Amino acid sequence: QVQLVESGGGSVQAGGSLRLSCTPSEYTHKTDYMGWFRQAPGKEREGVAAVRSDGSTAYTDSVKGRFTISKDKAKDTVYLQMSSLKPEDTAMYYCAADSWVSSWELLKPQSYRYWGQGTQVAVSS
Repeated sequence: QVQLVESGGGSVQAGGSLRLSCTPSEYTHKTDYMGWFRQAPGKEREGVAAVRSDGSTAYTDSVKGRFTISKDKAKDTVYLQMSSLKPEDTAMYYCAADSWVSSWELLKPQSYRYWGQGTQVAVSS
């Protein structure tokens, strides 16, 4: 069972930036597809960004142009660079992974079997 460890969350003012990191406990094909999800209080978990094994990416519309997902293959670590943060970005952010996810399901939480514990992001106005 691969474990995912997130870091990099925190509190920031609107317009600021944060970088989240997610590192698996072991190198495995189970992390060929990785994504970032978020869940605000009282809301459903939503997909934010995902990266495929070939390096291609997908984003939800609300973060396009502001967030960038990337993967360091040497470290098997995935990053989420968040810029121009807004109060509505406030949520618990989770990293997820699986060995394969179809293109049309990359941002669906149910597509991933492995999850981290989450890291909190708070954006104040």
